[in-house]
This record gives sequence, structure tokens and C-alpha cells, in this order.
Amino acid sequence: MSPEFLFYIIIAILIVNFIVDKVIDYLNAKHFDDQIPEALSDVFNEEEYYRSQAYKKENYRFSMITSSFSLLLTLAFFLFKGFAWVDKIARDHGENEIIVALIFFGIIMIGSDILNTPFSYYHTFIIEEKYGFNKSSKRLFIVDKLKGWLLSAIIGGGVLALIIWFYEKTGEMFWIYTWILIGLFTVFMTMFYSSLIVPLFNKQTPLENGSLKEAIHDFSQKVGFKLDNIFVIDGSKRSTKANAYFSGFGAKKRIVLYDTLIEDLSTEEIVAVLAHEIGHYKKNHVLFNMILSLLLTGITLYIFSLFIDNSILSEALSVQIPSFHIGLITFGILYSPISELTGILMNFISRKFEYQADNYAKHFYNGKDLISSLKKLSKNNLSNLTPHKANVFLHYSHPTLLQRVENLN
Repeated sequence: MSPEFLFYIIIAILIVNFIVDKVIDYLNAKHFDDQIPEALSDVFNEEEYYRSQAYKKENYRFSMITSSFSLLLTLAFFLFKGFAWVDKIARDHGENEIIVALIFFGIIMIGSDILNTPFSYYHTFIIEEKYGFNKSSKRLFIVDKLKGWLLSAIIGGGVLALIIWFYEKTGEMFWIYTWILIGLFTVFMTMFYSSLIVPLFNKQTPLENGSLKEAIHDFSQKVGFKLDNIFVIDGSKRSTKANAYFSGFGAKKRIVLYDTLIEDLSTEEIVAVLAHEIGHYKKNHVLFNMILSLLLTGITLYIFSLFIDNSILSEALSVQIPSFHIGLITFGILYSPISELTGILMNFISRKFEYQADNYAKHFYNGKDLISSLKKLSKNNLSNLTPHKANVFLHYSHPTLLQRVENLN
């Protein structure tokens, strides 16, 4: 296969992916004005429903603009040999392949983020502000950006440097050491993300003594789930949207409740949400997802190792000096159709797991409280209650609200 032919395959993949996504988005948008199903008729009143429709339509139009801009920018970068240009800049400032790769990806990522920042700013301070979601200040927006860049440089750069070092020392066998590294990193982040990374962006405080804490402890003891670390996060500093999550394993596991969640839901509804999350642990979903994700990562790395020494990967992007970082970009795009298929599989499994966790909450706590909590969260987030089936199949990691309500009734 010639580099020119491979180049055209890459361009075709980018365009086809864009067209498929836009067709799915269009089909989804056609259902924005559908009548709300009877089972969800109490989620919105008429005024709130019109507001939710306006929010969905505005986000759809904005997404069309941003995705089109992103595609045109990407195609221009490929057609005008942008990767070769950035690679030359990186090589002018470093001789070591690790340093060259770090400079290369640093330029690509920061440049891309700068170009997309106006869109991010507009979405946050115009659209989200218009519908009452945004609570972030402009200063916080900028600080978050700078912190994100710093974390990407330290963590992302450190991991990339190790992977390239593995490649330099072991050749095609690098994939095994990289697989081990990613596995250890995944476990580490699962254990310590909430205690190490989250505090850089949000304040977490232990849940105060009171009826909510007692209710959570009573339920966790009832089902034999030891839970000592319960924290409240100041999510309201950025958005009114509510959330909650578990993190960690064993003694390190903790539950984090957004202050907006505590404000929006009753004690019984919050416990129902936690019962659902505990259901994931009881059914070993977290462990299964981690193992499956690592397995797919290992397969991807192995396939990558079979092609990494092929200079055509670099020549396809008009880079004459073969390198790990250029091969990584080329392979990533060529592999993206397979990634889409594995993503569909992961979403299918995830939706099955969500049903199981819902059933656990229904059996051990109260299905009605979980239903009311899901409806409140959908209402407060102006969620889409009538998504197209194709969009659900391809992109949803959770069943639709209607599907979950019907399952819980």
C-alpha cells in the first residue's frame, strides 16, 4: 500500500465518521418535538417542555457548527501537511525522540484547545448561562484551562514518555509493558482520583451529621456495604446540574455527592440513587468494566505494535522521518472504525448493567424513590426524553429515562 493511498483512506475515514455522526444527530433532532410519553408526562409542565426543546435545539445547532469547524480544521491540517510542519518544529528544538514527541503533542494539543476555546466559552457563558445552568466565573474558566494543561503535561506527558521509552528499549514488545503501565495507572486513578485530582478543581468536605448521613449509613449497613467516606463536592461553583459518584476500592472507596444533588433531591431519593450505585458494586460491574477495558486496550496495543515499524504510517502524513508519535496518530485514525464498534459493545453492556443496578435499588430499597429522583434530575438538566433509537444504540451508556421507568414500575 502506498502512502498516498493510505492518506486518502484516512481522509475518507474522517469524512465518513463525520457524516454518520451528523445523520444520527439529525435523526435525533427530528424527535425533539415528539409528544412526551405518558409515563413521563409529569417530568415537565408545558412551559418547561418548551424550554427543554429550545435548549436541545440550540445545542444541536451549536454542535453542528463546532463539529463542522473541527472537521474543516482537521482536513486542512492533513491536506496542507500540518503534521510535517509541527514535526519539523519539534525536531528543531530537540534531538531525543521522547522530547520531540512531547513537543509535538504539546503543540498539537495546546493549539487545538486554543482554537476551540471560543466555542467552549460561548457554550458556557452564552448557552448554559441562558438556560440557568452556568455558575462559573470567567476567572474560574481560565484557571480550569490552565490547570487542565498542567495536568495533561505532567500526567499525559509522563505516560507518553514512558511508552516511547518502552518502545525504544524493547521494540515491538513495547505493547506488553505499555499494557501493564496502563493497567497500573487505571487502578491507581480509580483508587486516588477523588483524593488527588478532584481537590485541584473542587472542594470536598465530609457530609455533616444529620438525617441524610444516617439514612445512607443505615442502608449501607442493611445491605452489607461498608461505607465510611461520604463527601460533598461544591459542584454549584460551575453548574446547577446535579451528580453523584463512587470512586476507589476497599478502604479507599468513597461516595461524592454534589451539593446541587442534595439541594434538588429528598433524603429518600438520594439514598435510592446510592442504592443504584451500590448495586453496581454488588454486581461487580466496576471490576468487569475495568477488566474488559484493559482487555480491549491490550488488543489495541498489540495490533498497533504490528504496524508501528511501518514507515508508510509516517509517510502518509508527509513526514519523512518515521517516528512513534506520527505512527500513533495515523494508527489512531485508521483504528477509529474498530473503536466505534467496541464503543457500541461497551455501551450495550453498560445499559444492561444499568438495568441490573436499578433492579438492585428497587429490590433492596425503593423503586418509586429512584424513579422520582431520575425524573427530577432529567427535569433539572432539561434532558432529552424522546431520543432516536439509533442515537441510543450508538451513543447511550444508560437506557433512556422511559426505559428505566418502565423497568422499575
